[in-house]
Amino acid sequence: MSAPDREGPQQSPASDGPRGGGGGFGLPAATALVVGSIIGTGVFALPSALAPYGPIALVAFALVTIGALALAAVFGRLSERVPGSGGPYVYVREAFGEFAGFLTAWSYWITAWAGNAAIAVAWVGYVEVFVNKGHHTWGSIAIALTGLWVPAIVNLTGVRNIGAFQVVTTVLKFLPLAFMATVGLLFMKSANFGAFNASGGSALGAVSAAGAIALFSYIGLETASVAAGRVREPRRNVPRATIYGTLACAAIYLLGTLAVFGTVPHAQLGSSAAPFTDAMNAIAGGHRAGDLVAVAAIVSGLGALNGWTLICAEMPMAAARDGLFPAAFAGTRGRSEVPAFGIVSATLLASVLTVVSYTSFTKVFTEIVLLSVLTAVIPYLISAAAQLYWLVRHGRDRLDRRRFVRDVTVALLALVFSYWSIQGSGYQTVYYGLFTILLGIPVYVWLARPRPASAVASTSGPAEAVPGAVPRSRAARADRPVGLPTVLRRALTTRHQH
Repeated sequence: MSAPDREGPQQSPASDGPRGGGGGFGLPAATALVVGSIIGTGVFALPSALAPYGPIALVAFALVTIGALALAAVFGRLSERVPGSGGPYVYVREAFGEFAGFLTAWSYWITAWAGNAAIAVAWVGYVEVFVNKGHHTWGSIAIALTGLWVPAIVNLTGVRNIGAFQVVTTVLKFLPLAFMATVGLLFMKSANFGAFNASGGSALGAVSAAGAIALFSYIGLETASVAAGRVREPRRNVPRATIYGTLACAAIYLLGTLAVFGTVPHAQLGSSAAPFTDAMNAIAGGHRAGDLVAVAAIVSGLGALNGWTLICAEMPMAAARDGLFPAAFAGTRGRSEVPAFGIVSATLLASVLTVVSYTSFTKVFTEIVLLSVLTAVIPYLISAAAQLYWLVRHGRDRLDRRRFVRDVTVALLALVFSYWSIQGSGYQTVYYGLFTILLGIPVYVWLARPRPASAVASTSGPAEAVPGAVPRSRAARADRPVGLPTVLRRALTTRHQH
């Protein structure tokens, strides 16, 4: 289905402002959502994942940073033009129609819960600095599941608690990373870096492969746009939060990873479960300083999982309200309109993937990371294409020449970067990732099936509404306070309130 030629932005069914009585996120909380979602435990485990490639991985990291900033600029522009929650989904649907929008939402949804599994796995490595030091498999699984479900419970309590939790955890995680990215640079030794290209292959191949892994560190730069309906003054605050958050993370990432490469011997780094802890121990001597970093990584992981658990539900909710995702995802609970079904279902899927990974994968973190990167890059690529599509059709008429050239250049850079990231993911990852994404096609066909007139009338509201879509507005019904068991039970039912 091709999109019509639009003269103005297509409104998402999600509101262009905070919902319910939760108050919404201001610029600090929106920026914290971006930083907290980007900086999870992935950055704390990343140096070990990049170590097999050697210091050439830092070149890949620099290139990924340029691409990530281009994507951040693209999402900032898109959020100004197409308001409402949903991020890549609403941008792609506005440009290319419903089917492209559905595949984007489906792919990104997989990224969100699979990425949570990867964050949880990396988080376990730092928790095990203190407990389960023998890394027993089922002990690690129990820790990972705890890390997944604690943020889910926070999300089920409402948007105010999500925002407060995100700000606190972001501040706590940022301080030790900033220390490593500044003071840590003074303790680097050239002998620790090892061979520049340790992969044994070509330099281009090493950069591409390392870049695909490094991109995982920046997944989350679009989270403010995904939750735009919960941000105050979204047209102003979402682009700023996206750019500010990505820039802050870029500085910390590049310098912090460089410091770890220079303070931990290369042979040790590749097998380290907690590389930032090892780096801090090398700087300070002993283990107490490293323990502090481990605590920061634990807090960081909880903050990232808190933000991503919200994102796991926000985009499917926007798509479900358009009739492009199963209707259960559109249901909300309470005055803060908590998307409980989306939160619980995504956490369950992440839990299953975590268990399967620990019992089946040899390189648990890297395997999940590559799958998450692929399913994230596809929405990034189509979002960049949506921006370029709008610029080609309307940009010359609505923008001055200087801004038009700049925006086209940035969109092309984001597009090329996305293609490069897919190429670097490897054949096996592309195979499994593409297969997983294409599994969404039967779901789309099922959602598009004809429905009896009585069913359409009961769910669609006015005759002009999209068949099968959930009504965009309905009188909200106040919920009486209920306990957590009741919330979890209700989240798994198909009853919806808006």
